[in-house]
Amino acid sequence: MTGQRQRGFLKDNALSLAFLLLLVVSLVGQAVSGVAGYNEEARTAGLQEISLWRYLTSSRFAVDVAENWQSEYLQFTVFIFLTVWLVQRGSSESKKPGEEGRESDKKQLVGRYVRADSPAWARAGGWRTWVYSHSLLIVMTTIFVLAWTAQAVAGRVAHNEERMHDLLEPLGLSQYLASPDFWGRTFQNWQSEMLAIASMAIFSIYLRERGSPESKPVGMPHDETTADE
Repeated sequence: MTGQRQRGFLKDNALSLAFLLLLVVSLVGQAVSGVAGYNEEARTAGLQEISLWRYLTSSRFAVDVAENWQSEYLQFTVFIFLTVWLVQRGSSESKKPGEEGRESDKKQLVGRYVRADSPAWARAGGWRTWVYSHSLLIVMTTIFVLAWTAQAVAGRVAHNEERMHDLLEPLGLSQYLASPDFWGRTFQNWQSEMLAIASMAIFSIYLRERGSPESKPVGMPHDETTADE
């Protein structure tokens, strides 16, 4: 019975578990290649090489991770918010034209339309239902802000280490926040995320992947926005 429950858990959560595993593999790959690159630069400059653990706890590794995470969560935050109000006819990433906005209580299963098996805060009413109604955007925005803050703090330390090698004065946090290094790192990641969102919204109008929930049915016309008619 326990084995069946475990198999059921793995099957029911396979997508999340697969991506978490890929995340760990990617982080390990980033760490191994990162320390190799760092030590190669150190040898060229005649500096001391460092261990993998020291690299993992370094500002250089932290800023590289944080700047990618903040841009990813910015992508989610912007996408979640804009798809409430904006549509793209024919895209599987969009609601139908005419359905812009927060939608009715009936469609959202709140208020007098709430179900017995709805989440507790959806049934609670008042401020708790309001918070739960926006909880996805709140959490995504919070993670984005925290990751961007981590990027700023770790990025300043890493940037100042480079400045010290060049015998330059270190920058304060406010100075670093106004520096080309901070905004260069930021916009470099933001533009790629906006490109990814735009590409997915546009390509899903005309292209298909059979069986994927991110794609319309293969035979659906290009100008139809969703499968629910």
